[in-house]
Amino acid sequence: MSQVQTITLGGGCFWCTEAVFVKVRGITDVESGYSNGQVNRPSYEDVCTGRTGCNEVVKLQYDPEQISLNQILEIFFVVHDATTLNRQGNDSGTQYRSGIYYASDEQKQTANDMITRMSQDKLFSSAIVTEVVPLANYWPAEAYHQDYFENNPNQGYCVAVAGPKVAKFRKTFASLVKA
Repeated sequence: MSQVQTITLGGGCFWCTEAVFVKVRGITDVESGYSNGQVNRPSYEDVCTGRTGCNEVVKLQYDPEQISLNQILEIFFVVHDATTLNRQGNDSGTQYRSGIYYASDEQKQTANDMITRMSQDKLFSSAIVTEVVPLANYWPAEAYHQDYFENNPNQGYCVAVAGPKVAKFRKTFASLVKA
């Protein structure tokens, strides 16, 4: 196995984003957490106030020999709305902003290049508002948030919001679904 790499993504509620990426071939670990805010060790309740600056994110570890960062970002842009500022569906606030939190200049370049291409190709009817900034002040979410969709598949939010995102991923990226 090659050197595992890490990228952190904010695509709305981390339950949904995690539910998708745990199913992706080449992703070796997914952890829900909070990043890029001003509070150390924030709680879910703190983050939900919208006053911490923190974003709900998933930290992905991946094997670049099995999946490229471009493929990961393609999935990311399909399973969330990168054109709504501080909102994903009914979830609103800065904690639900679209963000790519990179660990290297190469990741930054890849993300910016993809956003430029998608914008030039007019793949979305509105401008992409995804922030591309270095990962800062990351904290893992509480244990009960980890594997939330897998552990609570019949919970209302999971059925109504996370489940359809997982189905969309499976349909759109069938070749990247873990066996």
